[in-house]
Amino acid sequence: MKDIKKLIVHCSATREGQDVSVDTIRGRHVNGRGWSDIGYHFYIDIHGRIFKGRDIDKIGAHTKGQNRISLGICYCGGVEEDGKTPKDTRNEKQKESLLSVLKTLKAMYPDATIHSHRDYARKACPSFDATEEYKEL
Repeated sequence: MKDIKKLIVHCSATREGQDVSVDTIRGRHVNGRGWSDIGYHFYIDIHGRIFKGRDIDKIGAHTKGQNRISLGICYCGGVEEDGKTPKDTRNEKQKESLLSVLKTLKAMYPDATIHSHRDYARKACPSFDATEEYKEL
């Protein structure tokens, strides 16, 4: 088992209400970027369904400089309908699923801290302050 120190929350930077599948994201990463697999370890679609991405024993490709010590969790959405403006587009099912994934991962890696992708990159991702929202987990 990897030494996981951080759980990093992302958004897919897709339009509010746009249903983007885990297979579409995987295709963008594999075919578009040439990666071996989807960069995230977990993906939550707009229906709140949780999908396994990259195996948790594998190094992710989601946060430059942090991938070796972290797991990446991504929810579908993160921008307004204009496709540019950051917005917390999580619906109640996505919020419940994200909380469930984070609680499960914290049980597995109790010393891991939860962070927003934006803590490590000049991006709005995940379009809300996950570091603050989940600081009590």
